[in-house]
Amino acid sequence: MKSLLKIFFTGMLVSFIGSLPLGTLNIAAMQISVSNGIAAAMLFSAGSLLVEIIYVRISLVAIDWIRKQEKVLKVLEWVTLIIVLALAVSSFYAALHPKVHKNFVLDSPLPKFLLGMAMCAVNPVQIPFWFGWSTVLFTKKILLPRNDHYNAYITGIGIGTFIGNCIFIFGGLLIASKINNNQHILNWVIGGIFTLTAVIQAWKMWRNQGAVHKLEHPEEVTHHIEEQIEKFEEGLDKITHKES
Repeated sequence: MKSLLKIFFTGMLVSFIGSLPLGTLNIAAMQISVSNGIAAAMLFSAGSLLVEIIYVRISLVAIDWIRKQEKVLKVLEWVTLIIVLALAVSSFYAALHPKVHKNFVLDSPLPKFLLGMAMCAVNPVQIPFWFGWSTVLFTKKILLPRNDHYNAYITGIGIGTFIGNCIFIFGGLLIASKINNNQHILNWVIGGIFTLTAVIQAWKMWRNQGAVHKLEHPEEVTHHIEEQIEKFEEGLDKITHKES
């Protein structure tokens, strides 16, 4: 039972920390919450979360197969770059036209749940991220090839990602309430974030440091978060010893 709890909290902590840096999906969820409401943003996040969990499950049982999908990952990188550029353009368009309050990409007729699934499915960033963590946890024998371990790990990941997304969803609403009728300011900021994301994505692709590179060097993905988790575990151990 203790090992399952450790796996659960590890998955939740890794997922929560990993979802905090500004990215395509969490910023999109924030913009949807502002323009379409909390329910729409939650549906979008639920769709992206479902695909993320599927990717995690695949990374647990088909590591060797994932390594062979270099061409697919490179295509997905280009698709992601095009989507992020489209999001940036539509945000700037909304900022330049005050009567347009919604991002025409995120406000597509596609249901928000399916939109979240689609955007997450073509985003290759999470594939090397979870591949790296699965490798680390298997190596340390924290995670074993057992269904109960997989279920605890995936449940923790789902909760961690959901909490991280909620920060952006409700944070976006808080920012929108502070700026009142000046939503174009928020559109400029979000457009700038998407542009920066696209530039970083293009730079990594040009330098061959994208998803394929991270699959070959998983330590680059996990190193910083692993240090934070070790500090968290040390603090947890100290608290446990004091209580005993």
